[in-house]
Amino acid sequence: MNVLFLCTGNSCRSILGEAIFNHLAPAGWRAMSAGSQPAGYVHPRSLALLARVSIANHGFVSKSWDDLPAAPDIVITVCASAAGETCPAYLGTVLRTHWGVDDPAHVTGTDAHIDAAFMQAYRILRARIEAFFALPLEQLRHEPARLKAELDRIGMLMPAAMG
Repeated sequence: MNVLFLCTGNSCRSILGEAIFNHLAPAGWRAMSAGSQPAGYVHPRSLALLARVSIANHGFVSKSWDDLPAAPDIVITVCASAAGETCPAYLGTVLRTHWGVDDPAHVTGTDAHIDAAFMQAYRILRARIEAFFALPLEQLRHEPARLKAELDRIGMLMPAAMG
């Protein structure tokens, strides 16, 4: 199963989602990431954070959803539409869900404040991906409506609420 983490710029949140997912994924599951309007670079703080938490941080590029290596089975948008951000709508017959995460690339202030925003995005995505892998995936992959409901539920959870 191929999972696409999608946002606008593909420099922070979707990259973090791809990296965390692939770090935790069981055999047969793979993530990729893309943007509707790719920034053209991966944010250096995203790569530094991945290195700090011992997740592979090499080989990532900001790319368009037109340049995917495989067709996705599941699309997870990670833009924060509540902040007025336009969330790309992936067209195609795939299961779609939304896991909104504030964009740490737009945070200003001290280095510590900006690093905290990146860490918060990481924690939210990691907690949601861990909840995803805790699902009975072999059963749910044959029940798309139930899988979508579970993914939508996970998208509403924040790390503190996930235990």
